[in-house]
Amino acid sequence: MIKENLRQVRERAAMDHPEPSAEDAYVYRRPIPDDLWVKCPECGGVMFCEEFEKEYSVCTKCNHHFRLDARERIDMVVDQDTFVEMDKNMRSVNPLGFPGYGQKIEKLMEETGLSEAIVTGEARIGGFACMVGAMDSRFLMGSMGSVVGEKITRMFESATDRRLPVVLFSASGGARMQEGIVSLMQMAKTSGAVARHDRAGLLYISVMTDPTTGGVTASFASLGDVILSEPGTLIGFAGRRVIEGTIAQKLPEGFQRAEFLLEHGFLDRIVQRSQMRPTLIQLLTAHVSPAAKRSRRRIRDFRDAAAEYSETTVARVREFFADARHIGLFGVDHDHPPEGAAGPAVAPPRKASERLDLIRHKNRPTLRDYIPLIFDDFLELHGDRLFSDDPALCGGIAMFQGVPVTVVGHVKGRSLEENSRTNFGMPHPEGYRKAMRLMRQAEKFGRPVLCFVDTSGAYCGIGAEERGQGEAIARNLFEMMDLRTPIVSIVTGEGGSGGALAVAVCDELAMLRNAIYSVISPRGFSSILWKDGTREKEAADLMKITGEDLVEFGICDAILPEPDEGAHADPRATAAGIVDFLSRTLPKVCGHPVADMLEKRYEKYRKIGMYLE
Repeated sequence: MIKENLRQVRERAAMDHPEPSAEDAYVYRRPIPDDLWVKCPECGGVMFCEEFEKEYSVCTKCNHHFRLDARERIDMVVDQDTFVEMDKNMRSVNPLGFPGYGQKIEKLMEETGLSEAIVTGEARIGGFACMVGAMDSRFLMGSMGSVVGEKITRMFESATDRRLPVVLFSASGGARMQEGIVSLMQMAKTSGAVARHDRAGLLYISVMTDPTTGGVTASFASLGDVILSEPGTLIGFAGRRVIEGTIAQKLPEGFQRAEFLLEHGFLDRIVQRSQMRPTLIQLLTAHVSPAAKRSRRRIRDFRDAAAEYSETTVARVREFFADARHIGLFGVDHDHPPEGAAGPAVAPPRKASERLDLIRHKNRPTLRDYIPLIFDDFLELHGDRLFSDDPALCGGIAMFQGVPVTVVGHVKGRSLEENSRTNFGMPHPEGYRKAMRLMRQAEKFGRPVLCFVDTSGAYCGIGAEERGQGEAIARNLFEMMDLRTPIVSIVTGEGGSGGALAVAVCDELAMLRNAIYSVISPRGFSSILWKDGTREKEAADLMKITGEDLVEFGICDAILPEPDEGAHADPRATAAGIVDFLSRTLPKVCGHPVADMLEKRYEKYRKIGMYLE
């Protein structure tokens, strides 16, 4: 669309304004002809056409993303000369006998060179085979009639039969009024095709582009495993004027834009157009690369390692970490190191009350500090698809030693501003629902889930209660107990109450040396039982909340090293301990058949408790 117009502009400019001769070298420059520049409708800024093209039809002044036609979309992301179009000659009929509809279709076909409002086919993106579709808003505003619905459905059916991922760019005003109820039914038809593709365990990346509205938003466009958009994209179900007329109120600026959708939990990411292809390649790598496929076959890399992970090996690992030169994996008794242990003695574990100051130190590493030290290619995903995105819980896809994993964890801040944004690491219900959405996604694609716990507890407030804080936590416990992929959890700081447990149900639990894990915060404990919050340190020593205590209770499986002064003294060394633990633990937990893994997980929690009868 834009590229073709610019090509015509350049040809016209070449004829109207030929290159100056040598004799004209010192002649004053003429004004820039109007057809050599593009004016942004958003900010009024002016760009040279050549510059505009290089920036992928994005305003260099205000970042306004101009609309692209379907073929421009496809050409921008697929590998060169790999796109093979499907169903190219499928054409619409007139089910209602709507006056002038047939003539309108004929005219648009001639103007756009398209047979309908969508182009579908097979291509490669970064070398990965996939089905690709792109809607075109020039053709009756990209509205979905019978042909659009049929082409999308066939694309998903073909992808399901051939076990290929789907990348679909939507741009639509919604259902096609001229086809009436037949158009409405395309919403159910396309959604059904997406559901079958989903049940086959295949990846669907939905990219909402400007505009995505009406019945397209309310069907296939909102059903992606990962949903992306571009800055400023209009996304919504009902139109702005319809809503304002219904509620008799003026809607705020930015309403129904991509940024609004991201804030309210319905998008995973907003991606600059120049980064769309790299982002798609990163997602495809995590889902359909050879390593990802091995992961989906119960993480073959780890299973191969687990075949050699015998009881003898476990015993050797225990013996290695029992040496006084190393800090306590597997709950080692530091007060009684093995005979003949060499190297400097490690300080005995601190009392729980002494650890409170360390885990609350303003420079203690957060999840965002650990991620680049432990993982490669982390891609954060956002939103619970219901209400909002909660910055107190971070989640996404990463690579750990070449294997795709899902990472979920609490996020605290260091400054007042950061803590305000992350709510001091205390999640709302939407945070827990986001975590569960990402865990279910990991289950679908066979990725291990790695949870990092550091919270004083779930947020308690009016909004949290209105949106079902208790239900959100309960639902996570329910789902995680039966999640059909391995889960490993690490408490890196505070493990406070149900707010911690909601992302900590697992096959293997580890705690950093100075971390704590408790039924309630020590301050809350002393306030409730003793009516005196100042006695929190006394409470901490009474509550048995250290890693060593939890090893004795059979709850914690490993205590991970951190510097005596606290993790903030050497974050890299602390992260190295976490990497070592994951390297040893993932082969073990990923080596079990699913049924055995779930039974072991159930028994892990089933046997916790003390009673007489």
